[in-house]
Amino acid sequence: MIKAEEGTLDLFYGTEFQHVAPFRTQLLKWIGNKQRFAHKIASFFPKDIGVYYEPFLGSGAVLAALQPPDALGSDICGPLMEIWKCLRESPETLVEWYRTRYDEYRQYEKPEGYERIKARYNADPNGADLLFICRSCYGGVVRFRKSDGYLSTPCGIHDPITPSSFAQRVQIWRRRTSGARFEHIDFEEAIAMARDRDLVYCDPPYIFSQSILYRGQGFSLERLIRAITECKKRGGRIALSIDGKKKSGRVDCDLMIPEGLFEREVFLDCGRSMLRRFQREGESLEDEVVHDRLLLTY
Repeated sequence: MIKAEEGTLDLFYGTEFQHVAPFRTQLLKWIGNKQRFAHKIASFFPKDIGVYYEPFLGSGAVLAALQPPDALGSDICGPLMEIWKCLRESPETLVEWYRTRYDEYRQYEKPEGYERIKARYNADPNGADLLFICRSCYGGVVRFRKSDGYLSTPCGIHDPITPSSFAQRVQIWRRRTSGARFEHIDFEEAIAMARDRDLVYCDPPYIFSQSILYRGQGFSLERLIRAITECKKRGGRIALSIDGKKKSGRVDCDLMIPEGLFEREVFLDCGRSMLRRFQREGESLEDEVVHDRLLLTY
């Protein structure tokens, strides 16, 4: 396997890669959000992509940075996919969802407005409430209790963006994702659709850091590896973001990845861990710089 640090595309002789400009205007906050370096990830994608698949869509940062003309974004979280489908089918409804909850949030003293919206979501999970929670919860760390799926993240320190600012972001994101359709399906079903020359970008819950987040407790790395193996046999290409190095490079995250499945390995500097910032209540995190591992089958 070829190993490289970010910015060394010249090592990958024989492959034409994307040239992707930075895009840092978030629509959703989400655990593991790749917004700050989505363009770095996408710059390791081949130019000749047939259909682009992103089966762990989350915040959609890489999809929006890449702007593929033909794509499928999917996720197992139903309320999350309600948001993405609404963006495609009725962006004005998405803006209204946010505006009404922003007004409700402002009507009560903080954090009462947030807690009302969170309680309503937990009583009946839905995309409209989750949309506002994503933008207003602490650090964007949307976490679900393992026993019953209860969304437990407290209110954030800073006020969420205004409805007018959110509406502008909706317009931008609607354009950047215009080539994508969205489905509420399991990752295995989505990956099974990929064929020769298609590209699948996988950003699953991280084994070493996200076991209680993003409903990650039900994720199986073994099942993902089987799906990737079969996809590669069909000629599909896969890029996988997964645990790399934590504790500012002092700890390697050792994963059971079959030898020969991936051709290249790249480590990307992700900066300080937002999850650890949440867990350590905002204290200094010089010792918590994270490096993602990007594995490529091509």
